[in-house]
Amino acid sequence: MDLPLAEQGRAHPDGAAAQGAAKGVTHHPHRHDSGEKHVAGRAVYADDIAELPSLVHVHIAYAGFARGRVRVDLAAVREAPGVLAVLTGDDATGENNIGPVVHDEPMLAVEGGAGEVHYHGQPLFAVVAETRRAARLAVRRAHVDETPEPAIVTIADAIRAGSRVDDDYVMAVGDAPAAIAAAPHRVSGSMEIGGQEHFALEGQVALATPGEDDDVHVVSSNQHPSECQEVVARVLGVPNHAVTVEVRRLGGGFGGKETQGNLAAAVAALAARLTGRPAKVRLDRDDDFIMTGKRHDFRIDYEAGFDGEGRLLGVVFEQHARCGWSLDLSRAIADRAMFHADNAYFIPAMRVLSHRWRTNTCSNTAFRGFGGPQGMVGIERVIEHVAHHLGRDPLEVRLLNAYRPEAPATRRMTHYHMEVEDAVAAEMMEELAGSADYRRRRAEIATWNAASPVLKRGIALTPVKFGISFTTTFLNQAGALVHVYKDGSVMINHGGIEMGQGVYIKVAQVAADAFGLPLERVKITATRTDKVPNTSATAASSGADMNAMAVLDACETIKARLAAFAAGRDGAVARFSGGAVEVAGRTLAFGDLVMEAYLARISLSATGYYATPKIHWDREGACGRPFYYFAYGAAVSEAAIDTLTGETRLLRADILHDVGRSLNPAVDLGQIEGGFIQGLGWLTTEELYWDDGRLKTHAPSTYKIPTVADRPPDLRLAIWAKGENRELTIRRSKAVGEPPFMLAISAHQAIGAAVAAAGGDPTRLDAPATPERVLMSL
Repeated sequence: MDLPLAEQGRAHPDGAAAQGAAKGVTHHPHRHDSGEKHVAGRAVYADDIAELPSLVHVHIAYAGFARGRVRVDLAAVREAPGVLAVLTGDDATGENNIGPVVHDEPMLAVEGGAGEVHYHGQPLFAVVAETRRAARLAVRRAHVDETPEPAIVTIADAIRAGSRVDDDYVMAVGDAPAAIAAAPHRVSGSMEIGGQEHFALEGQVALATPGEDDDVHVVSSNQHPSECQEVVARVLGVPNHAVTVEVRRLGGGFGGKETQGNLAAAVAALAARLTGRPAKVRLDRDDDFIMTGKRHDFRIDYEAGFDGEGRLLGVVFEQHARCGWSLDLSRAIADRAMFHADNAYFIPAMRVLSHRWRTNTCSNTAFRGFGGPQGMVGIERVIEHVAHHLGRDPLEVRLLNAYRPEAPATRRMTHYHMEVEDAVAAEMMEELAGSADYRRRRAEIATWNAASPVLKRGIALTPVKFGISFTTTFLNQAGALVHVYKDGSVMINHGGIEMGQGVYIKVAQVAADAFGLPLERVKITATRTDKVPNTSATAASSGADMNAMAVLDACETIKARLAAFAAGRDGAVARFSGGAVEVAGRTLAFGDLVMEAYLARISLSATGYYATPKIHWDREGACGRPFYYFAYGAAVSEAAIDTLTGETRLLRADILHDVGRSLNPAVDLGQIEGGFIQGLGWLTTEELYWDDGRLKTHAPSTYKIPTVADRPPDLRLAIWAKGENRELTIRRSKAVGEPPFMLAISAHQAIGAAVAAAGGDPTRLDAPATPERVLMSL
């Protein structure tokens, strides 16, 4: 890891006084604020909170088949030892529904002794008992009369049945079918892309404590506390102000706790309401797998027309998303897959048709990249197919088609009619091809393959262009609360959720520099809905972007008050640096000035707010500017396959990633590496398998996430030294949570190149590239 290359610490004027020049602690590597606690086991997660003697435990019983109806007799369950209550949908004092966008998802399916089953794992009822063991054992006493019906499981099943969860949607520019028909060369094909289990180290958990009147306090492992607050209030039939949701940290989220944590929170809150005692829900790993949503699996059909050099003239995509039994976030996820169907390439005529299929499987949900990875895989398969058809190096085809900053605006226009203003992907690909010695290595690999009858190697370089912002425009807002105490210490609360990605430390760095203080003088407290209301999910890679801006806004308000007080006039200019404040010819220690301001009755607390500018989206017209900016990256992967067994191995990966002016290079490099490895798992080893609608891969024994042994032995990471956000983001940084995930597409393409070297067809290699699929492509 080359930190000096990644972060040179040079001053950079932003053109905005609030941003200031690079100084202090921002733009420099700092360890994660909870890093030592993680290693020592002292970090407190929701399940680690000391349990009160009055705590009750809740176990959620779920359906054991995929579709049909049930009648349930729970009398014996209620009489089981240790059982305090049995909850069904009838017990919801408000609405028995936890659907996040539309109310199409019953919390507990059983009402009036019966219920409709839509997937294997659907929550039916819940048992409240003195212990977790008592609750789990009591569930076995239920008499369940099942009436199964034929289940719609696969995308093919849903297509045959016409089973849609949402309307089809189209984005287009030009006349793609006509352009393809007139093109000198044409290819077509289809690719299946599997889903992915979130597999966070911490599963779904919630602890609810009843308060006075109708109040309830919920500690939830949740990426979206405000939505959790709304869902719990809906189930309890109370106003939002009666529910406080608190989140200090998550043991991983990746989107799997954006909506999926609401079930545990709502059931725990209902149990607390009905028993008058604190209540806890913690799903076991197998139950978590079976009950909760995953990354959407896709089938992408395509047709492309191009010239003899590989220049794309027209492309048509038909994207099929398996959404599961309810809508959840599928509309926005499928939309983002469409937005990223061009990746880093200009395509003059393009049509993307999206189908959102309803199946009798868990309702798929947000996952790192939020549909973007699936869309990118589609266009990268097209590039691969074009290169294979023409016998060219795929990198040359990529460079030929890449958006270019020097091109006229008409050739930097996406299929959703947004101009790509910076378009640095081609420059990054060329730079990485040089530093990774791509062309020489590709020639050497060809020579090596000619002499190796069984093992074959392949190499590939792929780019990433990822749009940053929620495509649901109103979600692009954030709030913050900043207190300066009499001793000059600072406490911050904001809507961002810390799930290991370092949003807390980054925001603390920004606040420390705003006040000119050392980092240890700033503390960020647990995210709570009673401190900062109406927050958006920590998702869409926007956590630091938006919350740091909101915090900075609050800091600037307090600084202006302090400056005006010290100078005796409004609008005074002050310099906050090194723990001191220079204003009106005076230099005061920050703590001294704060105490003087307090004695003079100057407010030392402020709220802050930020709304992302410039963005807009006309969904009906399928045009606008859904993203504030793009984050870029490029990766070279070298892989080997065993043509007898189909086994694959990643040998080396070189990554160059654009994070703008990094707020914290140490944290950002960790995100780049982690995102790449998680993407590698999605595209190579992580396979979900359903048998008649029952999920069979529901434990570490049957579902293979990447381990340290799957990390390439030679992994070279670099933050792009030229990175610069032309938009006025926090200190000119760029988001880094999701974009690195798609760097792993290069690994799948490298395996495809090895398949081609063995005489196979890389355009038949679906994802994940398991040994079986590799052999099938051979």
